[in-house]
Amino acid sequence: MNKTASNLGFRLMALTFKLRDLLRPRIEILKEAGIKPGYHVLDYGCGSGSFVIDTARLVGESGMVYAQDIHPLAIQMVRNLASKKKLMNVRTIHSDCRTGLPEKSLDVVLLYDAFHDLSRPNDVLKEIHRVLRSDGILSFSDHHMKEEEIVSKVTKSGSFRLLRKGERTYRFSKER
Repeated sequence: MNKTASNLGFRLMALTFKLRDLLRPRIEILKEAGIKPGYHVLDYGCGSGSFVIDTARLVGESGMVYAQDIHPLAIQMVRNLASKKKLMNVRTIHSDCRTGLPEKSLDVVLLYDAFHDLSRPNDVLKEIHRVLRSDGILSFSDHHMKEEEIVSKVTKSGSFRLLRKGERTYRFSKER
């Protein structure tokens, strides 16, 4: 697929997400993640930034939101969104796996509707495990996958265990 087609597809997806977010605000999903003021949160596979504004508000000025994506347009959209909303607690990371963040530096990682599309899912889970604090939470949702598949794929390495299933997300704790 050429870059123009890829960019057009991404823009169409972003428009679809904007409409979805108007009908079903993302804050209800974020509430299940247990995000608190001062937290450092990674939105892994942030896409067009559907969760960024609400997450930035939840962590407040003393917290930080890292928005990571492989697609350059995603990074640009999140930067524009953060600038427009004057969010000083949002940083972007352009990468397909490694975040470049320090070990054990995050309280929560959001992995929403991206896992099914990852080229190296096990490497991504290793990276998430690396950057989460020992009491950190992986908040996971992927409507392309069934419950058994989600739990199996996230827990099979022994790095995470299921804490609880919410209405819209799964909360995993870090093991080892």
